[in-house]
Amino acid sequence: MIKAGDRIPSVPTKLVDQNGISDTTSDAVLGTGRVVFFGVPGAFTPTCDTSHLPGFVANVKKFRDLAVDRIVCGTVNDHHVVRAWAERSDALGKIDFLADGDALLAGAIGISKHIPNMGKRFARFAMVVEDGMVKDVFVQDVAGVTVSGAPAVLMTLQAREPVGA
Repeated sequence: MIKAGDRIPSVPTKLVDQNGISDTTSDAVLGTGRVVFFGVPGAFTPTCDTSHLPGFVANVKKFRDLAVDRIVCGTVNDHHVVRAWAERSDALGKIDFLADGDALLAGAIGISKHIPNMGKRFARFAMVVEDGMVKDVFVQDVAGVTVSGAPAVLMTLQAREPVGA
């Protein structure tokens, strides 16, 4: 499993953002600036759709105030499904998405699990990446969204801010 101090691997993926859908690599999307990257088991799945993604969408300004350059959501779905989810969630232009249709990125970072009748998916997680280097990894090991949610990541970033900043 990827850990603090590791570099983001380079695997092919699809970027879904306000400009459309494009072929890219994980390190091209996650390798520049301060990035908050979070992964969900699936677009439109109950917890991902009602708790995990909305927490990040609602806190975009707070992340920007903490010098986060980009927020990226990864999911093991095809790019058409990811685009529909991003549009319906009012996340386009706020959050970028990596459609990891073949679970290559999920496997490369080692934060995956097999879900019956769904196959290999991301396990629920979040991480802070600075210039391609992983600074923090938060893997959700219980149901729900606690350690991998926006509030937990914000608390970590706020703790790094100098006093009086």
